[in-house]
Amino acid sequence: MNNILKLQYQEFGRANDPVIVILHGFFASSRNWRAIAKKLAENYHVYVPDLRNHGQSPHAPEMDYPTMAADVKAFLLEHKIEQACLLGHSMGGKVAMWAALNYPDRIDNLVIVDIAPVSYQHSFENIIQALQDLPLTQIKNRKQADELLSGSMPDTNFRQFLLQNLILKDGVYVWRIDLDVFKKAAPAIISFPDTENVNPFLGKSLFVVGGKSQHVEKKYHQLIYKLFPNAIIEIINDAGHWLHVEQPEHFLAVLRKFLTDDGSEKSKK
Repeated sequence: MNNILKLQYQEFGRANDPVIVILHGFFASSRNWRAIAKKLAENYHVYVPDLRNHGQSPHAPEMDYPTMAADVKAFLLEHKIEQACLLGHSMGGKVAMWAALNYPDRIDNLVIVDIAPVSYQHSFENIIQALQDLPLTQIKNRKQADELLSGSMPDTNFRQFLLQNLILKDGVYVWRIDLDVFKKAAPAIISFPDTENVNPFLGKSLFVVGGKSQHVEKKYHQLIYKLFPNAIIEIINDAGHWLHVEQPEHFLAVLRKFLTDDGSEKSKK
């Protein structure tokens, strides 16, 4: 096993409430889940770590699902969390699934947001190259960076999401993330480890899918049920891949129903 990294995190809620650990997606960080975490903190003790190479957490050349899942297991041990609900979006969902399949005793239940345990065909190459091509020493503000990216990325919201990783350091804009590491790791991120020799996760699982997203097509449902036989698949029709941002109230309602129905109040530290 590669070296475990100590993850930075945000924490919300009361210490004795059931624990939820939220895992963000590729290029994201804990800050992207702050609004949802604060809502959940009314009834749950919520941790939102920055996964390795993201946010405030340390960088390392290794970034694949076994490595990141091991980081999450170490995070649970460090914080003396006996069992938690793992909630993961996109890349974070794959981390959560791999953790549940390999460390099932630590996972009370599982919430996977718009991702399946499969290897996809899309590529991050053009996105990463566009970020690497930005002339950082010439950029005076984020608006200028946004304008330079707009030619290759027409979606304003997506550009703003990516530019959260652009920070001012000693008067010069720099990337908070290591784009070379992201480029090398991207094939592992769009993939999923071989599940041939893993036992299914028998805990309760919720897969929340954006109706406008193509990440969890019907052809993947059979594999989901094979690996997570107690899975429920819920579709939020008027939402895409970032359904927790596009339809936060609907997302929270689906999530709360699942957490209340499946007895997760037992998930104590």
